[in-house]
Parts: sequence; C-alpha cells; structure tokens
Amino acid sequence: MDTLKAQLLHELRKIEGVEDRPSPVSGGSALFYGDRPFAHFHDDHELDLRLTKKVIKALGMPHPPGSRRHPGRTANSAWMEVRFDTPGDIEPVVKLVRLAVAQL
Repeated sequence: MDTLKAQLLHELRKIEGVEDRPSPVSGGSALFYGDRPFAHFHDDHELDLRLTKKVIKALGMPHPPGSRRHPGRTANSAWMEVRFDTPGDIEPVVKLVRLAVAQL
C-alpha cells in the first residue's frame, strides 16, 4: 500500500506545472512550480506550504499546535504547516496546493 505522501504526490502531479524534486533547503523533497519552490515535506504526514498571509487569513487557518519544525512561527507567516493523517485529508491538501500555485 502506498504511503499517504505517495498518494498525495500522485494527485499533485496532476496539477500542470507542479513537480516533486529534492529540496535545496530542507532536505527531503519539495514542490516546485516551474523553477519556484513553494512547499516542502517535513515528513510523510506534513507539508509546509507557502499560501501567503492573505490566503491564510481569508481561510481563517490557525497554525497547528505542537509544531516540531517551526514552533516560533508567527501568525503573520506566509507559510502554513498542513498535516494529513488519513486518506480523506488528501483532497483538502490538493485544494490548498492549487491555491498556493494560483498565488505564484
């Protein structure tokens, strides 16, 4: 059975211009739109996604509690840690990635 990350990547590759490549900054893998990185995986259940402050505020998204990677991240950050723990979480993450790409 594929991991949730593999399932998510399968869906994200359907978005024209989105590619999964090695991350030049965080290690592991990152998502690129053209030559622009806009997200990276912290692990197999968390994506750090640049959504923009405007989108985060419009969606009313709170930063998740208990961040292991960015515990000091401010509420004004353009980045959001997005967690996915079940197959039902995949589609909402895909929608957020589409929003992020639309901001590039």
